[in-house]
Amino acid sequence: MKFARLGPSGAEIPVLIEGEQYLDLRPVTSDVHGDFLAGDFRVRVEAARAAGELPELEGAAGMRIGAPIARPSAVICIGQNYAAHARESGAEPPTVPIMFLKTPNTVVGPDDAVTIPRGSEKTDWEVELGIVIGARASYLDSPDEADAHIAGYVATNDVSERAFQMEVSGGQWSKGKIAPGFNPTGPWLVTPDEVDVDDLQLRSWVNGEPRQDSNTNDMIFDVRAIVHHLSQYVALEPGDLILTGTPQGVAFGGKFPYLKAGDVVDIEIEGLGHQRQEFVAWEAQK
Repeated sequence: MKFARLGPSGAEIPVLIEGEQYLDLRPVTSDVHGDFLAGDFRVRVEAARAAGELPELEGAAGMRIGAPIARPSAVICIGQNYAAHARESGAEPPTVPIMFLKTPNTVVGPDDAVTIPRGSEKTDWEVELGIVIGARASYLDSPDEADAHIAGYVATNDVSERAFQMEVSGGQWSKGKIAPGFNPTGPWLVTPDEVDVDDLQLRSWVNGEPRQDSNTNDMIFDVRAIVHHLSQYVALEPGDLILTGTPQGVAFGGKFPYLKAGDVVDIEIEGLGHQRQEFVAWEAQK
């Protein structure tokens, strides 16, 4: 199943995507949030669809695409999870997952403009596979248990400000990760049965020029290992979002310039859709 949320920011309508149709999910749920994902949501949606209870949403094709999940309670990220990216960052591949946090207000629509922070000279892009939690996960006994706690997967752009992250961070990366809008997400939430999460192509472009081109089979820690590991330290709640790391090909590696106002970033993950953001200059609020 593919889920999306369409409409103005803060007033998105949840939909089920079937081919070219966008079916209104409001007879089943008010939103794609933790409470919805915590239940047996696929069974409920399929029953409503089969009963003809999900009308087609008029005008859906012309609506803004929001993030496919409502604001999560937590956004937890894994750093340097592709060996080549670790090396381009000047580090050896980690032996345990590196964890940092983004704030929930970083999660925006996949095609929303992203504001370069005031004073930034090192804003960067990172295509990443995102995991959406569907059942509370705490102290899982093994990675084999992780699948039962995953609602689905999303494409994400872990936008980063490298000076904030590395030079004025005090040793903790989150300062360079938490500017508003720094986590474009979507366009779809795709359930696990629809994709082979261990073999998905990830790509990014800046102004149409290729940047990243890799596969999730190159991750150091796979999806199940990540969920299991995090569950030893944090209780993952339904609707929470986990970013799983980015492959090589970012500006921080030194081969490409950082982003400036007017640049356009495209990212794409096989089976999870395509997103595009224009990066705009910060302006003082009037």
